[in-house]
Amino acid sequence: MSSKISLEDKTQTTKVGFNWASLIKILTPALGILAGALVGSIVIVAKGVNPVTAYYYLLEGAFGSLDNFTASLIKSIPLGLTGLAVALSYKAGIFNIGCEGQLYLAAVGATVVGTSFAGLPSIIHIPLAILAGALLGGLYALIPGILKAYKGFNEIVITMLMNYIAIYFVSYLVQGPIKMPDQFYPQSAPILESARLPFIIPGTRLHAGFLIVLALAVLLWWVFNKTTFGFQIRGVGLNQRAMEYGGTNSKQLLVKVMFLSGCIAGIAGAGEILGVHMRLLENFSVNVGYDAIAVALLADLNPLGVLLSALFFGSLRNGANSMQISTGIPTAFVTIVQALAVLFVVMSAGLPRILKKWRRMKANA
Repeated sequence: MSSKISLEDKTQTTKVGFNWASLIKILTPALGILAGALVGSIVIVAKGVNPVTAYYYLLEGAFGSLDNFTASLIKSIPLGLTGLAVALSYKAGIFNIGCEGQLYLAAVGATVVGTSFAGLPSIIHIPLAILAGALLGGLYALIPGILKAYKGFNEIVITMLMNYIAIYFVSYLVQGPIKMPDQFYPQSAPILESARLPFIIPGTRLHAGFLIVLALAVLLWWVFNKTTFGFQIRGVGLNQRAMEYGGTNSKQLLVKVMFLSGCIAGIAGAGEILGVHMRLLENFSVNVGYDAIAVALLADLNPLGVLLSALFFGSLRNGANSMQISTGIPTAFVTIVQALAVLFVVMSAGLPRILKKWRRMKANA
């Protein structure tokens, strides 16, 4: 009888402990955002503006109307997709800093398919254009993945350098080979109607890419938590040597993960062309691939958390203009809030270890 009670008590304690851990994981990003906003208030006060007024206009610009809200969602779509790409690679212990380049190169593939095959039904044309972008993004990410897995090259340096190659390659294309004739601005021909992503809310420009990022986030969460492949990804990220002893081919796994990560980033590039710009433009995306790193870190690499983190970043981007017009606070201020939020979240991850070490030192004193 006593052993039964003891077992039940242990089970109950484990459940309570788990709940606390889950609660802390949920609250940490929220507290990081709050801390970032509070510290950011110092900058606002230094400009002679009431922080409450500034944040009011920021929120109004992001959520004040249906158009504002959907505009925030539109800006969060590429951030969410590239954030998922970063989270996937980071889980396996390989750092894909090249989402920006993969996004740009994927946009080329989506543009080529999207401006060709006139008369093709939308139900075929749209998936084909997205697939072209995903494959180009994946193949571009495959290069640093192979070099890292089989040659030990630093993937961070390689992916960062490859970003510039892709960005300048797109600039070359829109100023030459695929530039629309008789156009002053460097841009391609418009995407055919049959290849454009449909708008999902009448009267707004919120496109079907929003449904894609939702589906991919749920799929990635399921893979991480419910499949053998997801277990292998997490295991290699935590202890590659131990997983190899268990029979996992870590080199092949890293290459697969980088390819899939590039595919997801490629879908982001395809979505921007097929759903927002409707043509390939020079510098059509600014720092989305780099901001994705912060999006993934703020979400603690949780695919479902990436959705909320991307919405936070997208809302700041969208509301910044309203705040600047109404209060004079420059749009660059939101970058400070983003950086502070991520900084506090990263610091909080190491806080338990610091407290544990402090208690040990205190006990030994």
